[in-house]
Amino acid sequence: MGPSTGASGWIGSAVVDEVLAAGHEVVGLARSDSAAESAAAAGAEVCRGDLSDLELLRVTAAESDGVVHLAFRHDVAFSGDFDTAVASDRAAIEALGEVLAGTGRPLAVASGLPFKPGELSTERDMPEPFPGPGGRVLNERAVLALAERGVRSMSVRFAPTVHGKGDNGFVARIVAADREAGQAAYIGQGTNRWPAVHRSDAARLVRLGIEGAPAGSVLHAVGEQGVALRTVAEEIGHGLDLPITSITPEQAETHFGFLAQFLARDMPASNTLTRELLPFEPTGPGLLTDLRQWHYFTGVTGSTTVARAPLSDAA
Repeated sequence: MGPSTGASGWIGSAVVDEVLAAGHEVVGLARSDSAAESAAAAGAEVCRGDLSDLELLRVTAAESDGVVHLAFRHDVAFSGDFDTAVASDRAAIEALGEVLAGTGRPLAVASGLPFKPGELSTERDMPEPFPGPGGRVLNERAVLALAERGVRSMSVRFAPTVHGKGDNGFVARIVAADREAGQAAYIGQGTNRWPAVHRSDAARLVRLGIEGAPAGSVLHAVGEQGVALRTVAEEIGHGLDLPITSITPEQAETHFGFLAQFLARDMPASNTLTRELLPFEPTGPGLLTDLRQWHYFTGVTGSTTVARAPLSDAA
């Protein structure tokens, strides 16, 4: 296959496993010793470097049959400098596009789902950019525009929670915030919905995309179109043995920090067009089922191990 940026990351490592299992070879970009060890252990060839080394990206892309670009400088973005993180991502996309132009080879790039308050977003929705995180909208447009330059480009829009054992993303951060606050919270009535996808399904969609998606495709890595966040809080409350509480948006800023702005959104999303385009049928557990598997809650708080039976097994 070829290079994969973010090969040692949460989604990227699953993509490496999925692509290797399908008989492809993978070169994984690794910026640290630990990332290199992780990629090598999965069976990928390791290329040391990071997104700032554009020449390295060009060279490895030129030698590949296709590229999966999943890396993003989340450390920089979550420190408050989204503009720098977005600019770095754009430079990498442009470097990869230069090399792949005219080859017809695939380039799959990670993106986020459109936000249509209270409405079901689809693969046809093309959001407008906005300051900060919204800069990635322009990067997605740049990826899709590469189709006109002979690149089989695609945007893979991942659900805000790609869940599973080992997740350190949004759900794990919500659990940590609830544990620290001593209550499992949801905002207002908690009827707002988040789409979700299991890590295994997300990885399979990336593989299906690089194998067969047409140029300029938008793919929704969505397993469930909308999970009410009150139900998520209820599962967390049970798992951590905490009271379940409604809080105001103002209280949410203290409770959840930067996550509060995302947790207040109602953003269901469809995967219908993706399933019509590719043989993609999510088979992994749903988010609530995954929360009942204990792995989000098993840990030590003081001298007490926190982990309770799933709701389905409770008396």
